[in-house]
Amino acid sequence: MKEWDYFDKITSAKGMWLTDSKGHKMIDAVASMWCNVWGHSKPELVRAITKQSKKLQHTSIFNITNEPVEKLAKNLVKISPGMHKAFFSDNGSSAMEISFKIALQYWHNLGEKKKTKIMTLQNGYHGDTFGAMAVGYVPEFFGKFKKHLFPTIQIPVPNQYRLPNNYTLLEYENYCLDMIEKIMSKDNKIAAFVMESGAQVAGGVIIYPRGFQKRISEICKKYNVLLVLDEIATGFGRLGSMTEYTNQKSNPDIVSFGKMLTGGYLTMAATLVNKKIYGSFLGDFNDWRHLFHGHTYTGNPLAASVANESLRLYQKERLIKKIHNTSRVFEKYYDEISEIDIVGDIRHKGMLMGIELVKDKRKKTPIHPEKSINKIFYEIGKKNGIYLRTLGNIVMLVPPLAISEKELNMLICNAIATIKDARKHV
Repeated sequence: MKEWDYFDKITSAKGMWLTDSKGHKMIDAVASMWCNVWGHSKPELVRAITKQSKKLQHTSIFNITNEPVEKLAKNLVKISPGMHKAFFSDNGSSAMEISFKIALQYWHNLGEKKKTKIMTLQNGYHGDTFGAMAVGYVPEFFGKFKKHLFPTIQIPVPNQYRLPNNYTLLEYENYCLDMIEKIMSKDNKIAAFVMESGAQVAGGVIIYPRGFQKRISEICKKYNVLLVLDEIATGFGRLGSMTEYTNQKSNPDIVSFGKMLTGGYLTMAATLVNKKIYGSFLGDFNDWRHLFHGHTYTGNPLAASVANESLRLYQKERLIKKIHNTSRVFEKYYDEISEIDIVGDIRHKGMLMGIELVKDKRKKTPIHPEKSINKIFYEIGKKNGIYLRTLGNIVMLVPPLAISEKELNMLICNAIATIKDARKHV
């Protein structure tokens, strides 16, 4: 935090580029914290916000509602197979807190008051609020708060680059799945299994083996445990599918979206539930089945309007199909990146790449320099015309989804130059 006064001030942005107060331009390689879809200053999105701002800037959805958010709820249900209703909030962490509360209260509403435990994957991340810290516990981030967090059942996750000794990836995947089934078969107090959908992003871009999430979904159904999915960073095309759970052939009871929901222009998130979950909250007032949760800016019409316009553009510009083509650009650089002496592993899916930096390739020893890797890569990246933000020893490449192939080639080349230039500093 001492460095705050030295942070560069971004004064404008257009397309894939950020411009600071000194006129220096950087390509936005992290989509402004993984949320930007169309690039900056997209005319259609700016117009949607401007038009709505002249009619209704904000009103709550407590006892009243508004047209943009009603439309958005319908749009989200339409693109989310199996989902029935939407509950809006202002950010991804809040959306996940809502997911946990809905899952736990669902069983309470049914009279199953013993089902209070949450099972989740180790290394997952679901936000920085207290419930999210408990479920997505990352020791490096949240160790100082551990004694204040509620307990969860943590299951290891298959990571092909860092498997335990004497395991193949398939063997370890089966070990993890067997552990889930064994625990669920013996413990009828488990209310929900919570996991990021398709990949663990903040945990270092850990891509799940094919069929892993599908099998977890099947185990949950077998033992009457709710499946709660976090698509805040992985949905809306980041991994190549509009709803990643569909691609994973899994059937969630609850799923949360955020980040790219508004194209990255305003803050908004949504938690969707299936029909059986929604039905458990219906009743007369004195039944006390309703969910006591709400945010001041829940259902904000400005955010809802730009989200609706962004969803329209997905269809008009056939963005998901474009992503399938653009994402292949990453593959051209696998060999060149792998040959860099401090690169241990590359993990990529869709418009997401994680490059793990190591001190020793053979031993897979992570790099832990005395100085912040993030600061080193930001400063060197800036000189190379690219805005990078690392997570520990993982270089994240998370461009705006609509980036052109030409600009993506430039982004990756600049990132490679930055990794090479950073070698003597890390």
